[in-house]
Amino acid sequence: MGAVRPAKPVARRPVVRPVEADETPDGPPCPACGTPNLPGRRFCRRCAAPLRPGDQPAPLPWWRTVWPFRRRVRVRSGRAVRRILLVLAVVGLLFVGYLFLPAGRVLFEDVRDKLGGTGEISPADVTASGAARGHPARAAVDGLTNKYWGAPGPGASLTCAFGTPFRLVGVVLHTGASTEPEEFRREPRPTRADLIVTTADGTVHEKELTLNDKPGPQTVRTGISDVVSVQLVLREAAGQTGSRPIAVGEIEFFRRT
Repeated sequence: MGAVRPAKPVARRPVVRPVEADETPDGPPCPACGTPNLPGRRFCRRCAAPLRPGDQPAPLPWWRTVWPFRRRVRVRSGRAVRRILLVLAVVGLLFVGYLFLPAGRVLFEDVRDKLGGTGEISPADVTASGAARGHPARAAVDGLTNKYWGAPGPGASLTCAFGTPFRLVGVVLHTGASTEPEEFRREPRPTRADLIVTTADGTVHEKELTLNDKPGPQTVRTGISDVVSVQLVLREAAGQTGSRPIAVGEIEFFRRT
């Protein structure tokens, strides 16, 4: 009996198995294409877009939207330096406006007048071009409204000098011989005058005043620096008859403190 030859191996044929139906994912839809995905996936099964994008960056403050601060930088990469430069730039502009622009300096001093306090200041010397008997020039700055400076007529002037230059914020005038209405109208009182202010460098500031013909204080805002003297020149008066003097009850000066 002859030798038996080995049989030729035959490969197994693949068995086709039935494929189960694909279940519809019930996860969140893709933010890019809207395809639903299984929970837990990080990328879309259709377009590969991220399903859980990171937190959006916080909006920039307004000053970071202006050049050269609008470029987003890493944390602590020059932020303090840029803020310091911004503050220095603002301070520099204010300094330049104060020194080189007269309007800027006037505005700066006006703001200081409004924010600061005020205090009354008395003149070192008071003189007048003329005065009625018993009503000297000093009576206009004695702090009493029942005593007055009796000016001989329109054109008369009262000059107050100060020992130290100061910032004159305002002047308060009391016209007439008294604060009582009946006594007020018995004597002539000024209705128009000129206020002449002189500073330490010789500059003269003139202001025309229209005064109310009634008792009580009348405030005149000035805002003048380095004042050394103030002169009140009477121009018109009410109730003037004969040779009766014009009554100026009190004049007060206020400086910035």
